[in-house]
Amino acid sequence: MKIEISEIAELPSRFGTFKIQAFKEGHKEHLVIFKEPITDIPVVRVHSECLTGDAIGSVKCDCRDQLEYALSEIEEHNGMVIYLRQEGRNIGLLNKVNAYSLQDKGLDTVEANHQLGFNADERSYEIVEYILEYFGIKKIKLLTNNPKKIESLEGIEIVERLPIVVDSNVHNEDYLKTKKAKMGHLF
Repeated sequence: MKIEISEIAELPSRFGTFKIQAFKEGHKEHLVIFKEPITDIPVVRVHSECLTGDAIGSVKCDCRDQLEYALSEIEEHNGMVIYLRQEGRNIGLLNKVNAYSLQDKGLDTVEANHQLGFNADERSYEIVEYILEYFGIKKIKLLTNNPKKIESLEGIEIVERLPIVVDSNVHNEDYLKTKKAKMGHLF
């Protein structure tokens, strides 16, 4: 795997002042947002891109709430967010919108992905181990509700899973129930 790595830059934000560094893997450019000094066992959030939630503020999912929670946590505990460019569980923006349309017609998020010919979750996490190794990190406290992320990080010792607790709303209640029932998310 050939990876291009950017320089480190400052990123003042409404959550704190962080450092950022980009990792280019093929056509995908991932971002690491971190607070120094990084502890021996940092809090790490692996977050997949969600344009509709993260940037536009959609309330159909809990992505933005999870990202904001994670940024607040790393500000407090000097950890990192690894922001992966895997829109729509890695089916892309066009297919994500098509999945949204199917959800508008009554399918849940898993059924919509299957209807479009995809697995429930097409994401991969190999780059995460590369990034953590690049930073010299061998052990982490993983901020996640997703058991697939825990299972996928075979080369990294996860000393603790930290749950992300965010409020649901009328628009994402069924989405969250589906994540728990069909994808095994830990709420």
